[in-house]
Amino acid sequence: MGLPLVVGVDGSDSSQVAVDWAADEAARHGLPLRLVHAFRWERYERALPPFTAGRPAGEVMAQNIVASCAQRVAVRQPQVKVSEEVVPDDAVSALLRAAPDAYALVVGERGRGEVAGLLLGSVSLAVAARAVSPVIVVRGAEPNIRGSFGRCVVGVGEAAERTAALRFAAREAEARGSALTAVRAWRRPAREHGDQPRVAEDTAEAHDARTSAELEEALRAIGREHPGLSVDSRTVEGPAHRVLLDAAADADLMIVGAERRHGHFGLQLGRAAHTLLHHSACPVAVVPHRA
Repeated sequence: MGLPLVVGVDGSDSSQVAVDWAADEAARHGLPLRLVHAFRWERYERALPPFTAGRPAGEVMAQNIVASCAQRVAVRQPQVKVSEEVVPDDAVSALLRAAPDAYALVVGERGRGEVAGLLLGSVSLAVAARAVSPVIVVRGAEPNIRGSFGRCVVGVGEAAERTAALRFAAREAEARGSALTAVRAWRRPAREHGDQPRVAEDTAEAHDARTSAELEEALRAIGREHPGLSVDSRTVEGPAHRVLLDAAADADLMIVGAERRHGHFGLQLGRAAHTLLHHSACPVAVVPHRA
């Protein structure tokens, strides 16, 4: 077995959806599943009895949450090996620490106690924007989460971020036995002002042709590494965040790259990834790469 798939659990409805998705994902890849629940006992000292069976009541509640999730996995995917961990820390810190030793982190779109109207929970956003491993946020419509479309989509960005996202996307599509659609958005420069005509090389057709050639070049290595994978390439004029949002409507998983700059501690997400995490109709995998 390889590195474990790590899923953050907190007992919320969103977390349970993430656990189910992660169980299926672990089964597809033949990976162990590690359930991580982060909990600061002191936040609940006034709301809970101080001790249960000699242990802090908060700790007992946390153990019950992970045990319930483990049972859920055992029923859904009995062949998946499951481990449980309760960490007395905040969820973001606990999951970021787990990232270097994970195949990927899986989180729900919103955690326990977060406002239902939020587009994306603060924990999910922070983890997706900072982790050194791929992060999959399980969100979107039920058919997409269930994997009804038989298609994964990868947004192909600039050269620096292509390799990691493309390879992750190819592994995902191959494990699912689904098709992979590689999408690259392009934009024409603003029209010239005054009497200067547009030169032939600046036509929409020329831009599309150049973008298509770049995309095909990026996909050649994937074709060699995964010769049986069905890969469809698509170039679309428009802002990348809108193009990929449209492509997510009938996808089971959207994969995008994200640059991680050494020594930078803020949220590290491009506009396309940020938009998808908040609005995508399907689960979103953010695959980091070093600047």
